[in-house]
Amino acid sequence: MGSDLLSKAYNPQEIEGKWFSFWEKNGFFKADINGSNKDTYSIVIPPPNITGSLHVGHALNNTLQDILIRWNRLQGKNTLWQFGIDHAGIATQNVIERQLAAEGLRKEDLGLEAFVERVWQWKKKSGGRIVEQLKRLGASCDWHRERFTMDEGLSRAVREVFVRLYEEGLIYKGDYMINWCPRCQTALSDLEVNYEELKGQLYYFNYPLLPQKEQFIVVATTRPETMLGDTAVAVHPEDERYRDLIGKTVLLPLMGREIPIIADLLVDPQFGTGAVKVTPAHDPNDFEMGNQHKLQMIKIINEQGNMTEEAGKYQGMDRFSCRKKVLKDLDALGFLAKREPYQHAVGHCYRCKTIIEPLVSRQWFLSMKSLAKPAIEVVKTGKIRFIPSHWENTYFEWMNNIRDWCISRQIWWGHRIPAWHCLDCHKITVAKEDPTTCQYCQSTKIEQETDVLDTWFSSALWPFSTMGWPEQTKEMELFYPTSTMVTGFDILFFWVARMIMMGLKFTGKVPFSDVYIHALIRDEHGHKMSKSRGNVIDPLVMIDKYGTDPFRFTLTALASQGRDICLSEKRIEGDRHFCNKIWNASRFVLMNIADFEPEGIDLKLDPADRWIISRANYLVKKVDQSLGDYKFNESADAIYQFLWHEFCDWYIERVKGRLFSKTDPQSKATAQFVLIRVLRDTMVLLHPIMPFITEEIWQKLPSLELKDEKNEKPSIMTDVWPVFDPAREDAEVEEEMALIMDVSRGVRNIRADINLHPKIKVDLSIKPLKKEQIEMFSFYQDYIKDSTSCQNIEISLDLEKPKNSLSAVVRDIEIYVRGANDSWAIIDSQEEKKKLQRKISKIDEKLVFLNKKLGNEDFMKKAPPHIVEKERQTVDLLNTQKLKLQQNLKLISEEN
Repeated sequence: MGSDLLSKAYNPQEIEGKWFSFWEKNGFFKADINGSNKDTYSIVIPPPNITGSLHVGHALNNTLQDILIRWNRLQGKNTLWQFGIDHAGIATQNVIERQLAAEGLRKEDLGLEAFVERVWQWKKKSGGRIVEQLKRLGASCDWHRERFTMDEGLSRAVREVFVRLYEEGLIYKGDYMINWCPRCQTALSDLEVNYEELKGQLYYFNYPLLPQKEQFIVVATTRPETMLGDTAVAVHPEDERYRDLIGKTVLLPLMGREIPIIADLLVDPQFGTGAVKVTPAHDPNDFEMGNQHKLQMIKIINEQGNMTEEAGKYQGMDRFSCRKKVLKDLDALGFLAKREPYQHAVGHCYRCKTIIEPLVSRQWFLSMKSLAKPAIEVVKTGKIRFIPSHWENTYFEWMNNIRDWCISRQIWWGHRIPAWHCLDCHKITVAKEDPTTCQYCQSTKIEQETDVLDTWFSSALWPFSTMGWPEQTKEMELFYPTSTMVTGFDILFFWVARMIMMGLKFTGKVPFSDVYIHALIRDEHGHKMSKSRGNVIDPLVMIDKYGTDPFRFTLTALASQGRDICLSEKRIEGDRHFCNKIWNASRFVLMNIADFEPEGIDLKLDPADRWIISRANYLVKKVDQSLGDYKFNESADAIYQFLWHEFCDWYIERVKGRLFSKTDPQSKATAQFVLIRVLRDTMVLLHPIMPFITEEIWQKLPSLELKDEKNEKPSIMTDVWPVFDPAREDAEVEEEMALIMDVSRGVRNIRADINLHPKIKVDLSIKPLKKEQIEMFSFYQDYIKDSTSCQNIEISLDLEKPKNSLSAVVRDIEIYVRGANDSWAIIDSQEEKKKLQRKISKIDEKLVFLNKKLGNEDFMKKAPPHIVEKERQTVDLLNTQKLKLQQNLKLISEEN
């Protein structure tokens, strides 16, 4: 370290790579496993997919985690940010299958073992791309501890958990209605199905009543092709329209099958005609009714999405082609009563977007009710808290209605289920180690289950499996339970709830204390980002263009609890200007402290020094409080306001004369000391958000410690986090300075309103509220003069409004600005009036357009609420601007 100058301009590319390499090389990210007595703080990263690359969601999530880790590290805690990557079963298999398709191959051409080996080769070559991208973001993970959900240790944990759950009877195999993806050829859990509102058709069919066939019961459906598998018609037991038909039979059109009319509470009398067709093999509700009424389950659609032999003459057709043919045939035979437009939610595979097919299939399931109960309790009792707290209600709603989890997937990449089928006795052996014989009949003719586990099964063990469980490791002792989980709301049930259940089940402890759920990032207009819209912001492009620190600061400043983030490149560019401001101010400080010596300094604090020290002290308190409450935006805003408006725009301007003074060395040295202390401490406060620029500046600043002390610190990361000190509070000087700044701002606003050039001097008259303020304003009048280009100041309780002056009221104190030495004469009041009138006219045009828009019923019905609110806010802002312009116009008209 030393007082070398910063380069003339802030260039993030020159400093970012340099400092990240320095931090890694010196081991500043590493957790201390060797018996440190420090308090601990730990986070496990939501593992990015092996296929992943950095998007804005990753950038936000990992920036917030890094802020928490760096903050706690600077507070002297032993921190662990555990990094790892998820094997992402379906997503990764899809990537490799696409590669094979480009080569004219299918996975079946390779076979299971060769396919899995190909995935491992790809992982070795390309799977770690996101690691380097996260490093560019500045993520200070303990990188040498990287884990992979299919590495040896985690695979052992997966087997351990599976076997224990199976032995307790919680894992079972059974026939059940599952969500099936014909494209990915695998089962999906309920959470892996994305529902989209689609405009479809509701079809009404005539089913002839037996025995006469002259009367009909009309049923409604959105999926005509499934009628080929109908085994009943159902009505609600209390529906008067059909009470006399319950127990009778109908003839199923096209198939000629006789099926019963049953009564069931699952039927919604308001849907269609109140009579529904029942296809137990292809609908979840129908499956439940089928079991209840012991109906035949006829599978008419296979795993490829094609019609089976049970579909009769429609066998081999694609399900959607079959739909068209069934409708055509029903219409020709007079069984199609009518059709009408109908909007409904249709399930799609979350990976490939294919419409899913409900099928009855033999799968592996995990019973969830007993696991959910303690997981509900720990949130109710506050052992785990959600931030924002409203997510607790969402959590409880899902957990109280939890269904058994289908954990098997019919793909090749993933943790193969540790179950072996005996070809002789047909029983299943489940074991932690690969068996050589059946545990029941000792036959050697055993074959391992080909299904793999749902990716989220291994992810559910992440907080403890990454730390060496089932062994009682030092990591488990020091860092488990972890401290905070930072995640998005979209994986609250996929992952967070399951981690809580598994953590409690296998460690007896909660996996983390706090769950911070961050917002969704949208574009600047509030729209969801998507490639089709063309509004995606690539974080790597933003980092290349503006630097990592501005990008991180923007994300942090917008990370308000419970509110989506509207991100724009313009905002990132604005925060690049903030970095320039910090850089230039720091460079000015460094240029003016070359002769500073801390030894033997006798501080002579003037009011500006006491004020900035008090404000910096408050900043420490505010940042600590904000980060502790996960109000990241408030922390960023507090630092921004302090650095830009208080330190740069006010304090530095007030001490320039002292720094350049050759007659008062004590005052100069005091100003130098305060500049160094405040800038150094503020860089530490800002470091968790902007790690690179703060390290560069901190390295250049001299230490205020005596040089013979052996405590020289190599990095800002090893510095001490500032501590709030009540003794540094100076409420009196803060209040006085705030008033002086407000008055100065009032004068500058008047000058700006009439476009008065900064070099033109003005005279100022101040009418205080009370006598004591006369002395205060007199004491600080040089500050006001310096900041407002003011030549003369008059202060009086009996002040009358001076002729040809412009006025404002600041905290009930009247201020009057007039031209010094008749300088108003050089202002063309007529031209100023015209300018103001033109501005008012433009605002009026905008207001007419917006008010017409807000008065349009069609717009108000169709526009998203956040768009309507934004337009209303724009109207309010324009009205405020118009009022201000009208006031200025009145002032100029009156005085001229």
